[in-house]
Amino acid sequence: FFGHPEVYVLILPGFGIVSHICLSVSNNQEPFGYLGLVFAMFSIVCLGCVVWAHHMFTVGMDVKSTVFFSSVTMIIGVPTGIKVFSWLYMLASSNVVRSDPTTWWVLAFIILFTIGGVTGIVLSSSVMDSLLHDTWFVVAHFHYVFSLGSYSSVVISTIWWWPVLTGLSMSESMLKV
Repeated sequence: FFGHPEVYVLILPGFGIVSHICLSVSNNQEPFGYLGLVFAMFSIVCLGCVVWAHHMFTVGMDVKSTVFFSSVTMIIGVPTGIKVFSWLYMLASSNVVRSDPTTWWVLAFIILFTIGGVTGIVLSSSVMDSLLHDTWFVVAHFHYVFSLGSYSSVVISTIWWWPVLTGLSMSESMLKV
């Protein structure tokens, strides 16, 4: 229960970065579904502290505990889905230039994180988790969500705020590579 919230602590800044950039490119005063985004962030923080035992399905937990932790792990997909659909709506309703590298990095973050989220829903089932335990599927889930999500958000923030912080623009042709 101690180490698992760390995963969510490390990805939450990425959520904030993507939300900020989606809001900025949408030219709206307020993000789409503002209350939903706030609720989703709060829910992810709270549920992130409760889902720790989904890593222990193979150690012989009793049925009630397995059902509880499996259900809570599935439920964390709802606020995450709210965030993803809000980001996509803000991007779709914006006047953003489709060739902008930041837009492509944000879309890549959303797609990769969604793939990781879908694999997480599969693993939230205690039966599937037991079958897929110690396989590349679990490794892929972790890396799609955590590694690629965190890495992409660092790259996105660098692309977005580098000109603001240094006054120097980045080469668009290099950003597209």
